[in-house]
Amino acid sequence: MNRLDARPIDKLRQVSVTRDFVKCAEGSCLIEVGRTRVLCNASISGDIPAWLKNSGKGWVTAEYSLLPRSTNTRVKRERKSVSGRTQEIQRLIGRSLRAVVNLEVLDGFSVTVDCDVIEADGGTRTASIVGGFLALASALKTWKKEHNITTKVLDHFVTATSVGILQGVPILDLCYIEDSSAEVDMNVVMTETGEFIEIQGTGEESTYSRKEFNALLDLAEKGCKELLAVQKDYLDGELP
Repeated sequence: MNRLDARPIDKLRQVSVTRDFVKCAEGSCLIEVGRTRVLCNASISGDIPAWLKNSGKGWVTAEYSLLPRSTNTRVKRERKSVSGRTQEIQRLIGRSLRAVVNLEVLDGFSVTVDCDVIEADGGTRTASIVGGFLALASALKTWKKEHNITTKVLDHFVTATSVGILQGVPILDLCYIEDSSAEVDMNVVMTETGEFIEIQGTGEESTYSRKEFNALLDLAEKGCKELLAVQKDYLDGELP
């Protein structure tokens, strides 16, 4: 099978991360995975959800949006309410980040990670998780210094990538055209230890076997290891 950009089936698109893209945010980066570009900003505040008050824990949540011309046709701004798709994606991002945060260390504080898609060419939710984690880690590093906290607040790195089956072939990191034509579409979120946080796998008018499922997980693990190297370089190998 020949891919649109002539990539091998097990190769990620070009990945780059711009540090401190927004200067006024506690943590900020622009992540680019091929033509997909997501601005990730992390904000820390002393406001926590009412149901968490006096619980001895903090909170981490996420918001996600497609900017109006991030796609081939204009996307309407979600002003009054968000779509079901947006809700599902931002909950995925939030769950993925919370899975590695020591919420007890965050006691009384909350972090909101905003992921705004500037340009969408497939894999926006996985790019948001990878970039959102970097923005979160950067914000927490500064927060710990400001509050003289020495306890580790992040337990693991979080990486994520997409895989799928196109024309019967398992492939890594699908662009939009590949994703829209794939028989199977899957998003995989992992830690650096190889443990899974979430797997979203769907047969698009198709089914897939255990053998194909294992092949997809192998591809995802390979991609996540490569993304982990990017994250470790960005954070100098250390978690706050």
